[in-house]
Amino acid sequence: MHGIDQITPLVEGQQRTWTAYLLDTLFAVAGVMLITTLIAFFQLYPRIPNISSIYLLAVLSLATWRGRYAATLASLLAFLSFNFFVIPPVHTFTVYRTEEWIALFVLLVSGLLTGHLTATLRQQSLRIARKENETRILYNLVRLINQEGRPELQLRVIARAIVDVFTSWGVQDCEIIQPDAQGTLQVQVCASQDQPSPLLPGERTHAAWVIKHGQSLETIEHASTQHHQHAFEHSIYHTCYWLPLIIGAKAVGVLRLHMHKKGGQAEHFDFSQEARIDTHKYPHNAFFWAFLDQATLLIERSRLQRENLRIEVLQQTDALRAALLSSVSHDLRTPLTVIKASASTLLEQDIHWEEAVQHSIARSIEREADRLNRLVGNLLDMSRIEEGALKPEKEWYQVRALIQDVLDRLSSLFEGRSIQLHGPRDLPPVELDYLYLDQVLTNLLENAVRYTPPGTPIDVTIQPQEHEMLISVADRGPGIPQAEQKLVFDKFYRVLHHKQPGTSNTSTPGSGLGLAVCKGLIEAHEGRIWVESRPQGGAQLFIALPLRPFEH
Repeated sequence: MHGIDQITPLVEGQQRTWTAYLLDTLFAVAGVMLITTLIAFFQLYPRIPNISSIYLLAVLSLATWRGRYAATLASLLAFLSFNFFVIPPVHTFTVYRTEEWIALFVLLVSGLLTGHLTATLRQQSLRIARKENETRILYNLVRLINQEGRPELQLRVIARAIVDVFTSWGVQDCEIIQPDAQGTLQVQVCASQDQPSPLLPGERTHAAWVIKHGQSLETIEHASTQHHQHAFEHSIYHTCYWLPLIIGAKAVGVLRLHMHKKGGQAEHFDFSQEARIDTHKYPHNAFFWAFLDQATLLIERSRLQRENLRIEVLQQTDALRAALLSSVSHDLRTPLTVIKASASTLLEQDIHWEEAVQHSIARSIEREADRLNRLVGNLLDMSRIEEGALKPEKEWYQVRALIQDVLDRLSSLFEGRSIQLHGPRDLPPVELDYLYLDQVLTNLLENAVRYTPPGTPIDVTIQPQEHEMLISVADRGPGIPQAEQKLVFDKFYRVLHHKQPGTSNTSTPGSGLGLAVCKGLIEAHEGRIWVESRPQGGAQLFIALPLRPFEH
């Protein structure tokens, strides 16, 4: 997972301890006493009547550096020190002159106001810096999330970021728990492990309670019973917080935090719903909830993607079912109707048919039976292609002889047409499955007849290349637009608007399976198939089969 080190940890938010207050006191006393010593030693008062304003430098410095407490204490100490050590009579708090009283109170008030304003500016500056840091962290988080493609990797980025950012506050590990496809709660991602450990029965009960009630849960767990001993090397017990990931009114998952406890309570987090709404007491809560919102949105987006994919699959299934019923039912009904009518005609007892008529009717039955057989074969081949069950039984064949066999078998289909076979006679053998290539050529030639006017020629060309054997079937039909030349190899795709009056087949075009089957059979040979438009009109379909050295 790249770039996760760009998520910088937060170091602010530490509560002030007695050590910090002791240092503030020492700095305030030292600063005021230093200034008082300088004034008294050089006897600057009353030669410089407003020399007391020099104390404001110490107040400003302490307010900027240490905060409000140090500045306020320095103001009070300056008031007392100036009175006791500088204003005569010295070493007493007695003041006789009115202007000296005024000077003392001006010193006190100005010191307090200056310290308060400066400390307020310091707090605002720290708050702005914290917000800027939080914004930068969130920006880096979103950028890293977008770099990961899979939802589980995106969730792991969030889990790792939560640990990295909030580790100084006691967060040692983070897990995201979701129901799997069977509805069983499982750890989907873990910040510290590539392969999350399974939930124990008690842990699954905790997670189920959080999802059911939509409320957080706190548990104390023994490190030896967990899979996180490496995160708690110096702790026997640690705290687990189970937080619901909520979209709307529904919990879609659980975020489990493993944390150290200090002083009997978590010092920086309050995971109650009230604290989530009111962030004044814990200002970083809002920032933490932003991480949870990112995880929740990712889970919801992943769910919506799965739902959209399911809907899309259902829509495609319905469309394919409708296309199958529309095309196959027509192609099944037409030959069955012809066969039924022809057979009924032959069985009529009161009519004596001449031998030539009987032969014509029998040929019609045979032709429609072959057509029906090809349709069923295409359906079976398409099913095997989709299941990945195609295993060509390759042997060495002469391609020209194979093509000639197909042309001879389909001779009745080419009545009134000129079929030309072009290419050299001395060709190297090609390793292929005879039945599969026979089916491919049959589909291509049948398409050429179906979509071209009667009497137009069809050209079959063989062109040996350096590493491929190129076979093409060219017609003189309306052709296929450039935008649709890749689509014709999809299941049930039919170029209906190219059906023109005068073509050899006046019925609805084929089932839309022929070229899809051709593509699957040729790819099973590690070959290629594509279509181009001929400059003089019509379409030309190409087959490229691998040409390897002949092995006896």
